[in-house]
Parts: sequence; C-alpha cells; structure tokens
Amino acid sequence: MSIYKIPLSVQIISAMFVGLLLGYILATPYSVINNIANAFVTLLQMTVLPYITLSLIVGLGGLSPDKAKKVSRQSLAIIFIMILVVLFFIFSTPLAFPDWQHAEFYSVNTIKVAEEFNLVSLFISANPFSAFANTLIPAVVFFSICLGLGLMQIKSKRQTLLVLSNLQQAVANINNFIMKFAPLGVFCIGWRAAVTIDASQFDGLVVYMVSAIVLVILLCFIVFPAVVATVTPFGYREIVKVSREPMLTAFATGSFFSVIPIIVEKTKKLIKEKYPEDSDLEKISDVIVPISFSLPVGGKLLALLFVLFAAWFTGAQISFSDYINLVVAGLPQLFGSTTLAMQNLLDLFNVSGTMFDFYLVAENLLAGRLSAVFSVVFSSCLPLLIATAMLKRFTIKWRNLARNLAIIPLVSLLAFISLRFSFDSISHQYQGYTNFIERDFLFNDVESTYLDKSSMSSETRQGFSPVLTRIKQRGFIRVGYFRDDLPYAFHNNDGKLVGFDIEIMNQLAIDLGINIEFVKIFHHQAEQLLQSGYLDITTGIPVIPDNMIKFTLTVPYSQQSLAFIVKDERRVDFKEWAKIIKNKDLIIGIPETFFYQKAVERNFIYNDAWKISTPRLFFKEKYQHIDGMLFGAAAASAWTLLHPEYTVVVPKPILAPLSMAFPINNNDQAFELFMRNWIEMKQQSKVIDKLFNYWISNKRPLTII
Repeated sequence: MSIYKIPLSVQIISAMFVGLLLGYILATPYSVINNIANAFVTLLQMTVLPYITLSLIVGLGGLSPDKAKKVSRQSLAIIFIMILVVLFFIFSTPLAFPDWQHAEFYSVNTIKVAEEFNLVSLFISANPFSAFANTLIPAVVFFSICLGLGLMQIKSKRQTLLVLSNLQQAVANINNFIMKFAPLGVFCIGWRAAVTIDASQFDGLVVYMVSAIVLVILLCFIVFPAVVATVTPFGYREIVKVSREPMLTAFATGSFFSVIPIIVEKTKKLIKEKYPEDSDLEKISDVIVPISFSLPVGGKLLALLFVLFAAWFTGAQISFSDYINLVVAGLPQLFGSTTLAMQNLLDLFNVSGTMFDFYLVAENLLAGRLSAVFSVVFSSCLPLLIATAMLKRFTIKWRNLARNLAIIPLVSLLAFISLRFSFDSISHQYQGYTNFIERDFLFNDVESTYLDKSSMSSETRQGFSPVLTRIKQRGFIRVGYFRDDLPYAFHNNDGKLVGFDIEIMNQLAIDLGINIEFVKIFHHQAEQLLQSGYLDITTGIPVIPDNMIKFTLTVPYSQQSLAFIVKDERRVDFKEWAKIIKNKDLIIGIPETFFYQKAVERNFIYNDAWKISTPRLFFKEKYQHIDGMLFGAAAASAWTLLHPEYTVVVPKPILAPLSMAFPINNNDQAFELFMRNWIEMKQQSKVIDKLFNYWISNKRPLTII
C-alpha cells in the first residue's frame, strides 16, 4: 500500500508513537529534532491569526443584519447549554479524588500577587496592530467582529467579500500544505517530549492527570458526539470523523489555536454536504470557530478542574457557595490565557500560590494537550448545532435518546467510581517529610563538631579579642544555631546538622580556611553568649527593632514574607489582614524571634497575641487554642512539611518582607565589615541564591560552581 493512501490521522498518530519510542530509547535531545518541532508548530501558528481575522470579517460581513441577529441568539443559547454540560461533568470529577495528605515546599508563588483581571483591556485594544503583534487573541477577535459588523452594513460589498474570501482560501491552502508535513513535525515533537519529560514531575499529579484523561475521553467520544447525533441529522461517525485529524494534531502540538483553520474547513464541508440547499450556513463555521477560541468554552473549562484538584490537594474546604463563586467569578477569567488566569482562579478558593507550579508542570506534560483536544471537539460540534438550529432541523432520535440516557450516566458513574477505587488502592505515602529530611549539603563542607549546649562556664574571658583573630587562633569558628529553626538549621535523617544557614556557615569557614564548632542554643541565650565572646556568630534572625536593640546584625542575606500557619480548614479566616485584625475571636501565636512588641501592640488591638518560645509548641495539644501562628513564609512552609494537616496563608495585601541577618558581637567592627563584604560577594556570585532555592524551595541548580 502506498503511504499516500494511508489516512493522515493514522500517519500522525503513528509518527507520534514512533517519536516517543525513539526519544525514550535514545534519550538524546538532538538540536535538529528540536528545530523541526519548533518549525512545524510555528508554521501552523503562522496562518492562524490571518485566518481568524479573515474568517470573521467574511463570515459576519456576508450576513444580513437580520440573519446575524438570528445567528447570535441561537449561538448564545447553544453555547450556554454546552457550558452547563461541561461544568456538570467537571464538578462531578472530584468524586474520584481520594483522601491523601499533602504539603509543599516554599515557592515564590506562595507570596505572589495575581494580576488583577481586566476584561476591558483584554478585549479592547487602542491599537489593533499591537494586538496582532502581541497575539492578543480576544482583542483580535473583537476587532475582527467589529470590522465584520461594519462591512455588514455596506450594500456594495460583493467585490470586497470576494477579495477577502480569496485571501481566506489562500491562507487555508497554506495550512493544508503545512499539514502534509504533520507526520514529520509530530514525530519530532514526540521525540522531544520523551527526552524532556521528567518522570519525577508526575509525583502528586497522577490523580489530576488520570482524572482529566477520563473526563476528556467521556466528553470527546461519548457525551458530545452522542448528544449532537441524537438531536441533529449528523451521525456519530460523521462527528468523530470531522474532528479526528485536528484532534490528533492538537494533541501532538498541544495547541488548539493551530488547528482552527482545519476545523473550519472540515465543518464547512460537512454542513454543506448535509444542508446543500442553504449556502450561507457554511459561513457559520467561519464565524463561530474562531470566536470560540477567545470564549471561556471547550478546553479552557478544564482549568476549573485543576482549581478543584488544587483545593482538594491542599486540603481546602469546598462548599456549594465556592462552586457558585467559581462559575460566576471564574468563567470571565478564562476569556484570556488560562495560564494568566490560573493564579486568580486559585485565589478564589484561597489555594496556595505554590500550586501554580504544579499547574505549569501539568500543562507541559499532558493537560495542555487534553485541553486542545477537547477544544477541537467542542468547536467542531458547535457550528453543527447552530446550523441545525438555524434551519429548525432539531429532531430527537428517540431510540438514540433512550440508549444514551442509559449509557452516558452509567458509563460516567462507573468511570468516576472506578477512578476512586483505583486511587484508593494505590499505596500512597506522604513524601513531603522524607523529601525534606533526606537532603545533605549542596556544596562542599568542612570538618565540624557539635555541642548540644554551651560550655561558656569553662571559658576564661581575657578582655576583648577580635573575632577574626580568635578564630584563627582556635582554628575554628564557633556558631550558635537555634533550636527548631527549620529550614535554616535542622538534623537530616542521618543525624547530620544541615540547613540553609548551616551551609552558609560552612561556606564562610571554607573561605576562612578553618573548621566549625556548632552550639545548640535558645534564643534568649544568644545575646549573652555573643557579648561574652563565647560565640562568634549565630544563625539568622529577622531584622526587627526588638532584635536590632539586642544584637549587632550583619547586612541581610535573605528575606521572608509574613505568613500564617493554620489548619487547612481555617485558611479562609486568614485571607485578608483587615479581617484578621478586626476578628476579636482570633488567638495568634508569634515565635519570639518574630515578636515585634510595638507592632503587635499597634496592630493586634482586638486579637489576643501570644509570644511563644518555639514554633514547635504551636503544634502541641496544649496550644491548640491558638488559631494561627504568624511566621515567615519560607519557615512556615518547612513546618507544614512536618505537619501536612496545616497550610501556609499569606494574607492580602502582602506586606514588605522581613530581612534575615546574622547576629554578631557588638564591639567588632572589623568582623562586621568582613561579613558585609563576604555576604555581598556571595550574593553577587549567586551562591546564596542557589542555597536558598535548594534548602527553601527544594530546587537543585543546574550547575554547581
């Protein structure tokens, strides 16, 4: 059999599997493979914006005002019904989610403020050419609709429409030519995906991935084709066939945007075959399919599933009002990019911003492709339904209806129940604590000794001796580290003292050419031990006036934003500072190093603020009357890894972060100057940034220099 007789869809899916297989076996990211994959995706996208614009202008401009009104009424009603169907299945999917514990490392998204959603600027651009240049699809669609409506009013428009139609067909021809190279492009995309995907990224997302796959299969191959085939003259096989090639291409490229011209041409052809008596009907595809890209329909709605997943994954409590809020406030966010909208959507449920990292991983692995596939089916069914409505050809096939009413609910219920049992049968073990406690130093370390408590009484102080002098004489620097100071100082699973500050101290000792003696201390001991000369330096504390009075502090080496640690079910009570401060029933715990007396007296007028000696007490049974603990976001995230039933909440508006610095002796200006220059040097060389990302965010740098 000649390869040219093999259906293009078969070639595409075969090329994808071969590419994945070779990429997995060879595991080599050849630049030529990457370049061909990029070229294919770019060529597909090259024709899309011109095609969308020309389709909308020709489609709308060729209609009469009366027909346009009729099309818009029919379209809005059908789109609304289709959205309701999708939402029903999305809101049913969490039934499959099991009961698992989860906590996450600190991320910049924990404290990131989502951009305020602006529907006007998204759709209306003062400079349409800027919208084209920056691929602002909603603004391009709105401009094209306006131009089409303007052309609609012109009587002598035949020649203009003819020219624009020819341009539209020329763009479609270019796209058809590009699709001949789809097997090669998809082969390279599959190869690249197999090489770049990290299996560890699936950790924690398997529930979402599998649930999304099942949901998309239900909607794409059962629900929508069956419903359309039940109420229109189009058959089930015709509906699947018209969306088959664009589905495969969209899955391979991860882009619905790229296959819009293909969907338009295929649905136009099917409508013309089924309704040859009305030539204007095929214009519906020209208008509806491009518009659907900017509407909150199709695959964009799967973003709501991720929000529900994120709420479940982080232990957020979901009520009926939350679902209403997600629909009313969440759907408008989806007019733009789902990636840009996700942080606002997560904020609706007060879900930790770190889940945005998970969303990006899911999108890059599989979810983006599933979204593209579902958008293809949604946009393929939409013009078929609208064309049928325009001709008033809706006829219920009662036999099909009876069969579908029995099969669809049964299959859907069995799918979700099977998922739930499958997830429950998985021997899931919470890995957050293990991932946290098993780490060792990122860089080299020096020989160290450890004292469980200070032995200052055995020291004989003989006047002031500069730190740099005495550590050279001793051959080691004596560093005090605080108890319960996660993730800055803690013992890993091998009993070794590690952490962000501990490794910084090791880097300091390496540069000084000495060893280290670590001494475990309480916070109230630090001032006396430093002034006596027993300690040379301690691990970091927040730069607040109460600490500045007691100690001489080095220049800041890091920062922490203020956050609350609360039980998962209490996160909504700590969402906004204004509500926290006014809530007379709240009891707030503050570890002593973060306890700024004047600020507490000034702000917590109605609340009861407790000063606690160590964060560990907050999790004890005796202190369960404390509703939330005010703490640094980075440190708070570490504690939730040990206690996953708690979560980190950063109230809005986000306050300026607190700087972290190392306490040193009051009388040693030479050591203070040395530490200032040394910290600045390590910041410029990105050493401290790499250590922060490793110990705080659990992100190992690509290169260790």
